[in-house]
Amino acid sequence: MPHLLVVDDDEDILSLLTVFFQRHAHPVTVAASGAAMFEALNAHKIDLVILDIMLQGEDGFSLCRRLRETSKVPIIMLTAMADHTDRVVGLEIGADDYLVKPFDARELLARVKAVLRRTTEAPALPASTETRPVLTFAGWRLDVLRRELRSADNTLMILSGGEFDLLLAFVEHPQRVLTRDQLLDLARGTSHAAYDRSIDVQVSRLRRKLELDAKTPSIIRTVRNGGYIFTPTVHRG
Repeated sequence: MPHLLVVDDDEDILSLLTVFFQRHAHPVTVAASGAAMFEALNAHKIDLVILDIMLQGEDGFSLCRRLRETSKVPIIMLTAMADHTDRVVGLEIGADDYLVKPFDARELLARVKAVLRRTTEAPALPASTETRPVLTFAGWRLDVLRRELRSADNTLMILSGGEFDLLLAFVEHPQRVLTRDQLLDLARGTSHAAYDRSIDVQVSRLRRKLELDAKTPSIIRTVRNGGYIFTPTVHRG
């Protein structure tokens, strides 16, 4: 079972989630600070991080940003804010999902499973002799099974799970206008809680990583009153 890391400075929440996830057969490690979080990541193979925003000392936003610079581990952020501000910021810095406190532990478990499905399950191979589907476009190389994006000089670009899924949706439907609803379905699946503005956030992040000038994008273009279009020609293999 996937090993979960829960980062929160509330001892009651750490205790509750430890018991709950262990009851569902998930190994759990807990941390009450950023330093403890990085120690746990170095000591264990962590499959998903549940990260509270309102930590004493270095907050969850800063920790998420630092972690995303070096790791693709899925991150679910916990926020006490009911409005969209924390959610948008979390997605902008690379979180894969978010949940508002107070929450039902069963909903958190469902989100953990959904994020792990999106980020770890290998897609079915096409009926051919290929063993690893690789898609190339505009000098970039996308390895679907390894979930890796590399530049023309073979530099690995770190993408969050949500960013990878969105890019894959674009690459599999090139030169076609896709609405936000279509992108939500293609990239996250109908089981994911719909929040269409998250697509705009993820597109913005992808542009900053793919485009020479994100302010005048040429790879992912906005179609007024339509959605987005992925303009490059895509080659397989």
